[in-house]
Amino acid sequence: MTGSFSSLNTALSALRYNRVAMDVASGNIANVGTEGYARRRVNGQAVGAPTRPAMWSRYDGGGDGVTAAGIDRMTDALLDVRARREHGNQSYLDVRQSVLERVESGIGEPGDNGVAAAIADFRSAWHDLANNPGSDAARSQVLGRAATLADALRIQSRNIDAESGDQRVRAVADVAEVNTVASDLAATNRSIAIASLNGDDAGVLLDKRDQLAMRLSELTGSKTTQRPDGGFDVTLNGVSLVNGASAGTLQIASGITPAGASDGNPITYSITDASGTTAVPAGMTGELGGVTDLLTTTLPAYSVGLGAVAQQLADEINTQHQAGYDAAGNPGQPFFSYNPADPAGTIAVALTTSSQVAASSLPGGVLDAGNANALATATGAEDSYQRLINGFGTEVASVKRLAANQQVLTGQVDASREQLSGVNLDEEMVSMMSSQRAYEAASRVMTTVDSVLDTLINRTGLVH
Repeated sequence: MTGSFSSLNTALSALRYNRVAMDVASGNIANVGTEGYARRRVNGQAVGAPTRPAMWSRYDGGGDGVTAAGIDRMTDALLDVRARREHGNQSYLDVRQSVLERVESGIGEPGDNGVAAAIADFRSAWHDLANNPGSDAARSQVLGRAATLADALRIQSRNIDAESGDQRVRAVADVAEVNTVASDLAATNRSIAIASLNGDDAGVLLDKRDQLAMRLSELTGSKTTQRPDGGFDVTLNGVSLVNGASAGTLQIASGITPAGASDGNPITYSITDASGTTAVPAGMTGELGGVTDLLTTTLPAYSVGLGAVAQQLADEINTQHQAGYDAAGNPGQPFFSYNPADPAGTIAVALTTSSQVAASSLPGGVLDAGNANALATATGAEDSYQRLINGFGTEVASVKRLAANQQVLTGQVDASREQLSGVNLDEEMVSMMSSQRAYEAASRVMTTVDSVLDTLINRTGLVH
């Protein structure tokens, strides 16, 4: 109906709408520091005129005020998809960068305590012995420098093995976290579906859904698809991990034992759900993908390269040393020993006394330095080690550059999401003040209409 009573109803709708708007602004301000919170905005909708007024109505079609049609979360689905993708790539590169930098630091090249310095000192000791083949001190120095070189190779090998062990344990922990997050997301999907059916506000649940999906992307580079009821389905390289209210279980199928040890096989993953067990194709990103690539390619490649250097060094020195004669005129013995299955981890000096050092190229105890000179110029292993270090350094620099470039992309998408979804206190204060003034104006309308009705009802037609 039109008239004064309709004006009261219109003013009442304005009071209700602006009260909701102030409540929403207050909620935004309260959650300014809440991680994962997406700011809300009231979706106002004008209340139109009735389509079929009463027969004798004089309704003029002016409408019946405003209503809060809903509360929107300020998010962009496409922006969220991109954010999850960029964070998955960032986690992958960050893991590789941190591990490779730690390995590089342990290698200690260039430096006084690295393998390169130990090789140089070892060759220098042979030069000193060549200059003074009769010196017991020079022979002892050769053995001491050789022991230092062997120690440096073994330490570096142990560091690589320890890092590999740490990353295997990390992979086990990441898989456990993936399963926990996937289970939480499935439970959240169930709650969202129930809220959707009941018409309840699911804003808090949707915030949690987005956080869980982001964490899965950071861990595995997973892909998400939104369901009609508002939940998320998650796939890992095409294999379903979360389907509505059901979550599969990610497992390490081979390569790593539950205790974090290597079983000697390639690292593979599978997902088990109600339909059975499905192998996950290779090529994950995220933190788990980075760890897997480190364990599958990067760390084993360096370990093999270091082993090749140790074996080449031992074989090169042993061959030349056995071509010479020691202080007693006896043929030289193997200088280094090692286990062919792990040369860098087991290399050691085989000689026990300085008199066994074969510096002479002539038999019979002649003080000749021919073999010492030959050993001093044996540089094959040194060159191989330098190539290994240069290649590793190039890989570390490349990963650093890629991680820095990815950080720019991730920062851009995060800034865009923050601009859309983040709470700006200045904006919220303006919104609250605007709603407050509108609330006051609607109250003034009600007061005015009440005065008009009082005059109409209580004073019209009075005879004095």
